[in-house]
Amino acid sequence: MKDLFGQAILDFQTNNSPEDLITETTISEADDMSVAYLFRSFNEMPKLEKKALQLAKGKILDVGCGAGSHSLYLQGKGFDITAIDISPNAIKACQLRGVTNAKVQNLLEVENEKFDTILLLMNGTGIFGTLAETSNYLQKLKSLLTPTGQILIDSSDIIYMFDDDEDGGKWIPGEGYYGELTFTVSYKGETELPFPWLYLDYNTLQNAAHANGLECELITEGKHFDYLAKLF
Repeated sequence: MKDLFGQAILDFQTNNSPEDLITETTISEADDMSVAYLFRSFNEMPKLEKKALQLAKGKILDVGCGAGSHSLYLQGKGFDITAIDISPNAIKACQLRGVTNAKVQNLLEVENEKFDTILLLMNGTGIFGTLAETSNYLQKLKSLLTPTGQILIDSSDIIYMFDDDEDGGKWIPGEGYYGELTFTVSYKGETELPFPWLYLDYNTLQNAAHANGLECELITEGKHFDYLAKLF
């Protein structure tokens, strides 16, 4: 991993000539993403993220923390929060921003800890990668919860991105679940190796949660087919 996403975050934090990230998926063309968006304040966050932060309680784990904006907000509210990401550069930026407990760690490698709230935001299901891996991640998340703990996770139903077919349904090329995408990220002329990224519609998440012994509740829906769910 070249850690280009993290490099963009660190460049922005250290004012090292940051540029836009370029993202491309198997169903969408190259698109510019402003790194500044990852540094947004609470007031600048979408409704779903604000709601998740307002519902957070107790000891908190922020998974895939990125630039640390969610962690910083909750830390400022006095919460005991641990921020993790697989990107060393992103974690370095989090530490420079003042996130007290930020570390490079894969969710699947977190051991011997329990949390009252686990946050997975900005398409939190993305880190599952594929539908087949979803159970592994849900089992890990479940193992990290206190008896009254909650997982707050968001995603989108991306069925709207596919063309209509002659029968009034959607024309979905290839095999497998339509929310399984391959992402490519480019930054400053370099391109990261493609990686899998999963978008889950709510019903599929709910079914997966139930199959893994978790309850699933729809908290709120956004403007662009996105939603926030609570697993417990």
